[in-house]
Amino acid sequence: MNIYVSNLSYNTSESELNQAFSAYGEVTSTKIISDRETGRPRGFAFVEMAQKEEGIRAISNLNESELNGFTISVAEARPREDRNTNSRNSFNSYKRY
Repeated sequence: MNIYVSNLSYNTSESELNQAFSAYGEVTSTKIISDRETGRPRGFAFVEMAQKEEGIRAISNLNESELNGFTISVAEARPREDRNTNSRNSFNSYKRY
């Protein structure tokens, strides 16, 4: 089960996240998302757990809990939506004369 964790302290490490979630079951991966340009953490992460039941238990116990002085939000991750390239380049979508 893939879990989305938000409102993380920029000082939170992947090992700290792994430790918090492993109290509820087997963690298969932990990934803190970083800014592409600066490399600094963006304040959210994804945690993958081996069993869905363990993930549900982790979500219910860790959502709105405190980690490194921040109240974190924990929820099941949703699939990534396709990005519409036309919305980025709406200028190019106008007819040229």
